[in-house]
Amino acid sequence: MATVSVIVPTFNRERCIKQCIVSILKQRKKANEIIVVDDGSTDQTWAILKQLGFSNSTNESSVLRYIYQENKGVSAARNTGIKSSKHDFIALLDSDDTWLEEKLEVQVKSLIEQKDNYRISHTEEIWFRNGVRVNACKKHKKNGGDIFQQCLKLCCISPSSSLIKRSVFDDFGFFDEGLVACEDYDFWLRLSAYEKIHFVDKHLIIKNGGHGDQLSKAHWGMDRFRIHALEKLLQDQNLDTSKRQKTLKEVILRLEILINGAIKRNKSYFVQDLIRKQSKWKATLANEINS
Repeated sequence: MATVSVIVPTFNRERCIKQCIVSILKQRKKANEIIVVDDGSTDQTWAILKQLGFSNSTNESSVLRYIYQENKGVSAARNTGIKSSKHDFIALLDSDDTWLEEKLEVQVKSLIEQKDNYRISHTEEIWFRNGVRVNACKKHKKNGGDIFQQCLKLCCISPSSSLIKRSVFDDFGFFDEGLVACEDYDFWLRLSAYEKIHFVDKHLIIKNGGHGDQLSKAHWGMDRFRIHALEKLLQDQNLDTSKRQKTLKEVILRLEILINGAIKRNKSYFVQDLIRKQSKWKATLANEINS
């Protein structure tokens, strides 16, 4: 029987942490451990979790485990939880999201029974914005298999829907702690360059958006972080020619978007560096196409 560790990173989410945890506790397939990594909260997060039965002891046999660390960002919190876990599969859940009761049961069964040696699975999702259900755009339609092209364009796997075999982290490393946002875009991009992705075409999670503490609302020019991820991938000497050229085209496009955004925001000091960087990648792409 497959065993599952659930990792929940959180920071000052007293308004929703209980709802998140209760959705895990109500799963038809019970998690073997639930690890909440508190990334420096100053609110009532710990008091709420203690009432739910969590322990902050170092006893790794506890099913409900609470780890507190100084604020280092969501990547560091996820990584701490993953490294502290001990079961076959890692399921991630952001503290503002929730699962439907059959999520783990359906997804674990589907991933184990598939015959293509997939090591990572994700599911369809229900979106709420400011408490109101909204329909996802066509570009956000979920897929499985080789989704590298989709992963270039946007973050097409929600961390909260993912179920990942432990060996994936041994082979690909962890979330990039140097990225303050788009860390999930970076992670899925690195994986999809080499791994096919299993997909469960069922709505098994609820994503809650629209609130002010989302990372996407905290930083201007999110393409800055996506460009960093793309440039990091271009350093991979094992990336095949087709995927490398697709990555080059995408980084050039992202730089164009960022240049236009910087001009609108009167960040002239930033624009020249971006133009130089874009020119470099354009020359690189031209040389590789013509070689």
